[in-house]
Amino acid sequence: MSHREGNIELSGPKRIKRTVQSYSVKAVSAVLAGAMVLGGAGTAFADNSSTGATVGAAAPQTAVQAGGIFSDVKTGFWAEKHIYKLATQGIVVGNNGLFRPGDSVTQQEAVLMALRFMKLQGNVNTSADVALPNDFLVTNYYKPYVILAFQQGLLDKTTEMAADNLKNSWGERKASREWVAELLIRALGKGASASAAAGKPTGFADDAKVSANKRGYINTAVELGLANGLTGNRFDPQGAVTRAQLATFFSRAEAHNTLDYDNTFKGTISSLKDGKLSLYSNGGALEFTLNANTAYFTSSSENRISLNEIQPYTKVTVIGATYNASYVELTDPALQVEQAEGVFTKLTPGIIWVDSANGYDQYGYDAATAFLDVNGAVIQPSSITAGSKITLLRETFSGSRKVVKVQVTSGIVNKTAKGTVQSVDAAAKSITFKNADGTVESFKWEDGTTLFSSQSTIIQPAELKTGAAVSYTIKDNVIRSVEVTSGVERIVKGFIYELTDSTIVYQKSDGSREVNLLAATPAIVIPNVTSPVMTDLIADKTGGDNVQLTLNSSDQVTKIEVLSRQIEQYTAATVVDYNSKTQYLTFTDNNGKAHVVKLDEKTKMAYGGLITTSLTTMGARLTENRKIDVTSINERAMSVELTTKYTGTLTAINTTSRTVVLKVGNGQLLTMSYPSSIDMFGKSGAAITDVPLNVPVTAVLSNNQDMISILRVTGSTQLEIATVNANTNKMTVKLEGGSTSSELNLLSVPLINEAGQKIALSELRAGDFVNIAFDGSTPVSLQSVKQVAGQVSAVDAAAGTFSVKDYAGASQSFNASAGVRIMRDGVASTALSGISTSDRVWVRKDAGGVMIISVFSQLNRTFARYESATNEVLTKRATLNDNYKFVLAPNVYIHQGDTTLPVQSLKENDNIIMYFNNDKVVEIVKQ
Repeated sequence: MSHREGNIELSGPKRIKRTVQSYSVKAVSAVLAGAMVLGGAGTAFADNSSTGATVGAAAPQTAVQAGGIFSDVKTGFWAEKHIYKLATQGIVVGNNGLFRPGDSVTQQEAVLMALRFMKLQGNVNTSADVALPNDFLVTNYYKPYVILAFQQGLLDKTTEMAADNLKNSWGERKASREWVAELLIRALGKGASASAAAGKPTGFADDAKVSANKRGYINTAVELGLANGLTGNRFDPQGAVTRAQLATFFSRAEAHNTLDYDNTFKGTISSLKDGKLSLYSNGGALEFTLNANTAYFTSSSENRISLNEIQPYTKVTVIGATYNASYVELTDPALQVEQAEGVFTKLTPGIIWVDSANGYDQYGYDAATAFLDVNGAVIQPSSITAGSKITLLRETFSGSRKVVKVQVTSGIVNKTAKGTVQSVDAAAKSITFKNADGTVESFKWEDGTTLFSSQSTIIQPAELKTGAAVSYTIKDNVIRSVEVTSGVERIVKGFIYELTDSTIVYQKSDGSREVNLLAATPAIVIPNVTSPVMTDLIADKTGGDNVQLTLNSSDQVTKIEVLSRQIEQYTAATVVDYNSKTQYLTFTDNNGKAHVVKLDEKTKMAYGGLITTSLTTMGARLTENRKIDVTSINERAMSVELTTKYTGTLTAINTTSRTVVLKVGNGQLLTMSYPSSIDMFGKSGAAITDVPLNVPVTAVLSNNQDMISILRVTGSTQLEIATVNANTNKMTVKLEGGSTSSELNLLSVPLINEAGQKIALSELRAGDFVNIAFDGSTPVSLQSVKQVAGQVSAVDAAAGTFSVKDYAGASQSFNASAGVRIMRDGVASTALSGISTSDRVWVRKDAGGVMIISVFSQLNRTFARYESATNEVLTKRATLNDNYKFVLAPNVYIHQGDTTLPVQSLKENDNIIMYFNNDKVVEIVKQ
């Protein structure tokens, strides 16, 4: 429920003719004087004493301190914004630093809150004793406020003082949602509208629980957008209203009345720097001090923002006593400025002369006007040369149209500055810097005239890393030198010339060699090698590994990544002979060509999954006709391993000879007999003919290496989740044809999201899509697939990009360079031009990176009514054959423009557009 305030016409005092008990107004006045100075008494809204307690028993309380917040209202709490705002205005107060946001509100507290909000609490009648009926029980502190509420028409005497409404203390009764709805509508002066709507059902699923005399108020609250339903389309009319909820109602209402609240100032920011906010408000200037406790929000969101999200010349509301800003709310982010351009001619005291078609235009400036060069760096006005093109920014909020900024848009830059590297564009030969004062600027370099260095070492521009601290010199708008003064890390490439336990020598493409210290535990990456270590790297003066090295700010190597290897690789080679005396191994490759390599103590040797360092042990197994995998360089054996499996792709199946052809990693083709069995996900009892060609496979060999015992089909596929059981670490997925897989055991399978971050199985839901890598039928990794639903906001078919504004209001950009598949009404297309900015879509990437875009179907209809029992929208039919009932999705987005609407706000004969996903309405646009 939300609250919108209107203008209230105050009525005169009303006399109540019943048996009453009275109390002295003098005593009341005394305690009120003390209480109001502190912002209130008792609870977060008022007195906390029990019924019948004396006035003097009310303990004094304090409002939230400027710049502070209640200790039980944490940052990020859903109602933090509204509690904070009303606290800084003194409308809500605290109790020993607590707000108790989840506590229920009593009716007497709600009355006092409404009067404070309407700034009527000072209208308490102090001219005579005030009285209430004996059986109408209200805590003493609240009595004058309750009487004032009756006098102002906020409370209805007949309803509130009815006999069946006096069975317990009226004041301490919890305020219900339907009762607060009436209080809000009466405060708005909308009683007539409530009376007119009293005979209509509310449209909520629990309408039968709504009190008859409250139905019109609830309907009016919904009509005005003040009240929304709860989960399950319930209103919960008798449910208690919490302190946080009530504060939210009145906070939102402030935007809809004309009252001026204490310590609250509205205007446009004229300056924002050095911890000061200057505000132009009501024709004058105010200055506020900002501190670490100042809270920043926007009028369009409930969440906090940071100070850097608020810009000068935007509209804000500032709340704070003695010009210390406790609360700043951005109400309009549009800059209240206008722009003028021209050619600078000259500068005289307080005047900028700009050449124009009609002569010279004159613009006034003062000490507060900022002057910037072409890159946004601050300059002196006198440094602008005649003939420079300039842009002038003038404010539009004060009437004086003062020039607030002058920027040179075309001129010559010569300077030396310090800053950090933001990006390097090698193709454009351009570097973007962020200089010491925070200005971002870009310059180009010319080959042969520029010096790039790091710790006195000449480097290439591509070796500069984002975030590196640098000193750079610009002459005639061109980079002349860049010196890394404090690097973050950089990348170099070459082949490993020599490797020790502490150093690496690498030879670069220009033939020069460099040596660097190794970090304590450098990361090693070698393609197709699991958990590689330093000894897996190949150093050689002519054929070492081609690598990419990552150097930290101290030029130590923190990562070594093998890009390619200058070695010979032989898979499924056949032993001809091994001479244990000379340690020469003779073998033939898959094409029958003979090769000779020499084994030594550095050769890595393995058999049956076991590693050995003994040439004698390994030599005994290198018997004639054994199959081996060999890597060598310059006829020196780097590794020799007895073959246990082949990894590659299945390229051919010969059903006549019952053979298969495998293409292994080094490009060799191996022909072997049919495998004994096939291990393939989603295909129980699969035959070799069920395996598609050109798919990755692992061929596990028999002990004697003469046949394939198991052929495992490997690879990754995208699947839709059918069920998830996080307790047993198991999942089922939907297969082609609609069937469901047997349970997949994911206990030891790494689970990541699309960004590569670890996730828990409990984060996945049925209907989500996942990319699963299989080794045969065994899952080896799982990655969740990000899905976005919303409206296409931009399309650039030429660039292969598009953006979607999701149903949470966030804009997300996508790159379709890997391909796109658009599904619209069952028809597929592959051109990004197949979508437009009017489409509602569901977007995800398939396992190959192709963008899958499902376009929601739509219908234009005339609204008839909403059936809460079935959660259906009913529309009017043009013909008897029209479908007129439509089921709403759980999180259906209903709106008119950017304003979100409850389904109950739709009225008969409203024109609507409905968008569907899987036959459920996911969005309704009210026309």
